[in-house]
Amino acid sequence: MRYNKRTHTCGELRASDAGKHVTLTGWVDFQRDLGGVIFIVVRDRYGKTQVVFNPQNNSQLHQQAAGLRSEDVISVSGKVNNRPDGMINPNMPTGEIDITAEELTILTKADVPPFAVTDDVNASEELRLQYRYLDLRRPALQKNFLTRHQMYQITRKYYDELNFIEIETPILMKSTPEGARDYLVPSRVHHGKFYALPQSPQTYKQLLMVAGMDRYFQIVKCFRDEDLRADRQPEFTQIDVEMSFVDEEDIYQVTEGLMKRFFKEIKGIDVQIPFPRLTYKEAIETYGSDKPDTRFDLKFTNVSELVQDSGFKVFADVVKKGGVVAGFVAPQCANYSRSQLDLLTDLAKKMGAGGLVWMKVTADSVESPIEKFIGKEVLLSIKNKMQANVGDLILLISDYWMKTYTILGNLRLEIGKRLNLLDDSKNNLLWVTDFPMFEYDENEKRYIAVHHPFTSPKLEDLGLLDSDPSKARARAYDLVLNGNEIAGGSIRIHDRTLQSKVFTLLGIDEEHAKKKFGFLLEAFRFGAPPHGGIAYGFDRICMLMTGEKSIRDVIAFPKTTSAMSLMDESPSEVDEAQLKELHIKIV
Repeated sequence: MRYNKRTHTCGELRASDAGKHVTLTGWVDFQRDLGGVIFIVVRDRYGKTQVVFNPQNNSQLHQQAAGLRSEDVISVSGKVNNRPDGMINPNMPTGEIDITAEELTILTKADVPPFAVTDDVNASEELRLQYRYLDLRRPALQKNFLTRHQMYQITRKYYDELNFIEIETPILMKSTPEGARDYLVPSRVHHGKFYALPQSPQTYKQLLMVAGMDRYFQIVKCFRDEDLRADRQPEFTQIDVEMSFVDEEDIYQVTEGLMKRFFKEIKGIDVQIPFPRLTYKEAIETYGSDKPDTRFDLKFTNVSELVQDSGFKVFADVVKKGGVVAGFVAPQCANYSRSQLDLLTDLAKKMGAGGLVWMKVTADSVESPIEKFIGKEVLLSIKNKMQANVGDLILLISDYWMKTYTILGNLRLEIGKRLNLLDDSKNNLLWVTDFPMFEYDENEKRYIAVHHPFTSPKLEDLGLLDSDPSKARARAYDLVLNGNEIAGGSIRIHDRTLQSKVFTLLGIDEEHAKKKFGFLLEAFRFGAPPHGGIAYGFDRICMLMTGEKSIRDVIAFPKTTSAMSLMDESPSEVDEAQLKELHIKIV
């Protein structure tokens, strides 16, 4: 089919182009017939332009335009005209002009789409994912992918300026399941053996440091066979970074530089560096989360000392057993009714709390159902320590350390949403540091790595690996934006003896360590530099930069929360012949 090739995109013509003869190509966005004159809006990823078909100019062309429907693909040529006063559309960048049609070629006729290709689409996400190629025509989604493209370019330019080199690492690798489940790939050549898709390039980037590459980065696909959420996918993208001869300060500085550039070049915002820092302990005891949303206050106060000898047995017993009584002030919520407080208590119980203690601060006193057990004097002491004002509501939880603060953290977010305290105009970035090295898994009866097995302990805590590993802190750090973890990393172990010791503490014996990580331990024999790095959740950062609520809106062809691709119906069954080649039998 012969047709005129475009001279301009659908987003670039302005009043200064009046008088030009142009050709546009794209999709019919919509058609309107106003008293015989037909208006067609043509759309491509650059924008939209209105085209006018007047029967007095060309009746045959007008009749052809009457048959156009949404999503038909056309080539249209004509003259650019300035719109009359009162007809200008200020909501369209091309709204000052339209094109008087002189030629029209229908390149493809489209069936009626299953949903309207508009930003205010009223279709379910399942339907939109089934017809993802139509969903991706929507200007809002196309804008998201322009932002994603911009982030790619900024990342590569930034790290290149800092002397990093981009190196690809293998997608087919050895299975080392020390985190989420691996996706396994059977080998046709080596019967009964499998590759794994990388959960991250962790061991490879450490080997690149051993190889003397000094500064490496990669925008890389990673794969994890785990339960999904709005901000999680089975395949995802991360910016992977590793540096030799560095400490935490070097990692912070380089990372903050990239984030500053993202915000400046994409959103026009100057973020202040260095970012604030909280230790893991401070984050948990202040906000109840290792990824705290600091856009609003509602900080926690520990009142254990005030209630440990009180007559309220629930509090006293918890403190006696080494637990914590803590809470926060919900500002100007003392007017909550009893039914509202009961619903809040039920919510706390659903979060895992045994109960919720509340106290209303009035002009005359502090009101609480536990007053008869604890006494007015203790209530006043709690009110004073928590700096509560008249009209405030005090909420308290008691349990062991982590459980208390985790429940309070969830409750804090709930109250923050109810009181509209989450300010979307803020961009609060902070580091969380000094994570625990290990946590004890009651089911497996062993320590597991909080970060990963290659994370170095803090040098001052090395002795704790022998005496009390549970108290050892890691040289690990996470970057948080508005309550979302967007990057995480650590200074790595580069000493073979220390790495073997950590494996032992994790219940990985010498034989298992050699089988899974022998290549890394072997490499350390030949001179490994001190090194560390970080990995950014690229999809998550893109989601936050575009203001979306799900990473599915910034991934071209995402999976559902059950890891299905509705568009191409994967995963799918394969031919029996393929299975036979791989020596696999479905049971």
